[in-house]
Amino acid sequence: MDTPSPTPAPADHANPGRRKRLLLIFAAIVGLLALGYWLYDTVIASKRVGTDNAYVAAEVAQVTPLVAGQVVELTVSDTQPVRRGQVLMRLDDADQKIAVAQAQAELATAERRYGQTAATGAALQAQADARGADIGSAEAQLTVARGNLTRAETDYRRRQALSGEGAVSGEELTAATNALSTARANVALAEAGVAQARANRVSAQRERAANTALTEGTTQATAPEVLAARAKLAQAQLDLERTVVRAPIAGVVAQRNVQIGQRVAAGAVAMAIVPVERLYVDANYKEGQLQHVRIGQPATLTSDLHGGDVVYHGRVVGLAGGTGSAFALIPAQNATGNWIKVVQRLPVRIALDPKDLRAHPLRVGLSMDAEIDISGDR
Repeated sequence: MDTPSPTPAPADHANPGRRKRLLLIFAAIVGLLALGYWLYDTVIASKRVGTDNAYVAAEVAQVTPLVAGQVVELTVSDTQPVRRGQVLMRLDDADQKIAVAQAQAELATAERRYGQTAATGAALQAQADARGADIGSAEAQLTVARGNLTRAETDYRRRQALSGEGAVSGEELTAATNALSTARANVALAEAGVAQARANRVSAQRERAANTALTEGTTQATAPEVLAARAKLAQAQLDLERTVVRAPIAGVVAQRNVQIGQRVAAGAVAMAIVPVERLYVDANYKEGQLQHVRIGQPATLTSDLHGGDVVYHGRVVGLAGGTGSAFALIPAQNATGNWIKVVQRLPVRIALDPKDLRAHPLRVGLSMDAEIDISGDR
């Protein structure tokens, strides 16, 4: 009968040397982690400030018709991308076409009126020249009348001298007297004719001067009344062009609030266009993080839409003029006995790289994580 083998002695429950080694290894790992955290905080984290309180924004373009009218055509809808200059809608242009036709007629009338004024100036100049000739004719008649008067006076004196001797009858003396009176009247009439001719010439010259003042230094293209008519025509044509509403920028249509058949007023907002390739981020940093933030510093951002693998690059372009609470509709009232200090946040605007936006599009209002490299300020 075999004898049973002896049972081995149980191993020690605790090995002091091994336990010491494990404790040393654990302490070394903790020390390395602490050193790594200190190095990260000193070398890396201290050179960057980050926040997850950041949101995508843009300078949204408001589409407002510049003339009133009824919508007769809509070519876009919400979420539709558009390019700059693309037709968005058309308004009824019947009134504008009538205004253009009326302005064209007024321009033609103004041009004809200027031509008539210029032609009248030439006619008035001819009349002034004719009045000068009338003066010459009147002066010649005056000369003739004075000659007749001299002859009548001589004849009268001769007959009067002979009448005392009885050589001239009374009838002849009476005829000579009447001839003298007639000659004097003719002289007075001729003098009046000369004065009238001179007055007519002065009047014609003044009319010519007044007409010349209307056209002097101008042409048909530069006459004031023609320019005013052209300006009115240009305004009418501009109003006609404005019945076709085009996109002021490229982007995506949003908040379209007009329908076909609706009458819109000038200046009323019809829709908005979001420039998705020119977005920026407003990152709300705590006031204690802004000591070393400067305009021009680079920034990296990630979005919840595309995840942390997609990194956007940007640059600080500005800091807001006040915190959000400072511009709130009802600002906070801190003059109370139970006031508690609340850390304030200041919006920092970060412009995004257009290349990143084209590769990974964003939309207004999306949340972002932003980090600004402030190492250059230290």
